[in-house]
Amino acid sequence: MKILAIDTTTRFLCIGTHEDGKICGYNLELGKMQSELLIPTIKRVCDVMKWRLKEIDYFACGLGPGSFTGIRVGLGVIKGLSWSLNKPIIGVSSLDVLALNAGEFSGTIVPIIDAKRSLIYCSAYKNTKGILRKILPESLIDKTALFKKIKPGSIFLGDGLGLYKHDIIENVPGAICLERDYWQLKPHNLIAAVLENLQKKKITDTFRIKPIYLYPDECQIKKPSAISRQQSAKS
Repeated sequence: MKILAIDTTTRFLCIGTHEDGKICGYNLELGKMQSELLIPTIKRVCDVMKWRLKEIDYFACGLGPGSFTGIRVGLGVIKGLSWSLNKPIIGVSSLDVLALNAGEFSGTIVPIIDAKRSLIYCSAYKNTKGILRKILPESLIDKTALFKKIKPGSIFLGDGLGLYKHDIIENVPGAICLERDYWQLKPHNLIAAVLENLQKKKITDTFRIKPIYLYPDECQIKKPSAISRQQSAKS
């Protein structure tokens, strides 16, 4: 079984491959160049793996939350590959993938991502003997709301710590803030999240997969209405 998984929700392109139990990973800091370099990088990875695209059994993608543009770029490419090759898609929460970085720590794990505008993307998981159970769904909140939701002694990771580490330490008793090595999505954890969803038969396709956008609709790109199209045609 061959799986190609990508996550483009941060400035790092995270790519994981799986073939009969063997996992390979690639992390590249592409920043705003993801739209230009994603497809060539996928081709390069497939060449290294000696794969032809039509041989891949499942395409997988991080659905967010994260960079709005990054989500659209990654999901657009995966949907295009899925549709053209008639292959299924497995979508995963990018926060689920990030939380797996802290799998060695017992207790409540809280991945946080800077959502801009003084807001935070977060979720929370209870780690019991290496098994993570989600106890707070993906949320878009400010730091005050975060402090109210999270228990003392929780373990934090993610680039949100770059902005809110000191606030967390002051407001969450016993909080543990992990170092930067834990903030970046890891390809092997991306594949682990994909395999978990595959085992649970959480499989979808080009037309049903949906990103995890948490900002209100007015902050997202909208399709032009019939009225606005008519007005544009007249101008």
